[in-house]
Amino acid sequence: MTDDGILQLFAYLLPAVVTGVVAFYFFRLHTRNEEGRRRFLLHKDSQKNTLPIRLQAYERMALFLERISIPNLVVRVSPVSSNKNDYEKLLIKTIENEFDHNLSQQIYMTDECWNIIKAAKSATIQMIRKAGMSESDSSDKFREDILSASMDKASPSATALSYVKKEISDLW
Repeated sequence: MTDDGILQLFAYLLPAVVTGVVAFYFFRLHTRNEEGRRRFLLHKDSQKNTLPIRLQAYERMALFLERISIPNLVVRVSPVSSNKNDYEKLLIKTIENEFDHNLSQQIYMTDECWNIIKAAKSATIQMIRKAGMSESDSSDKFREDILSASMDKASPSATALSYVKKEISDLW
């Protein structure tokens, strides 16, 4: 083959190779766009179905946090006897029952949010136990001690509730 023949072969091949590369590039770009569009539509449909369920889970956990806040808990759960220890156990049992009732909601929220809710529950129980170490001898005095102790510092459930609200705002 002569130099002229190689040059002529090159002249024929170059446009074909350039056309092939450009076609491959556009085909790959089109395929990626289609895949992204399908993913977006699938995610959109998924969001449409799961968002109401997730919001309901957050609502239930907000209600749980409100119900276990010390002032609300003490007003809602009245002592059955004048024994301070019985009332302390009743308050803790009420919190545990509320938590157990809402245990399944964790699958609809982030791990971080769920851990903060669990920490708020534990901190509230700790506050009750700490108040139980006081010198009060009756359940009514114990109620007052718990309320006064909770007035001094921020409620764990209020802190957790603000995090839940922040996480809900991130859903939008």
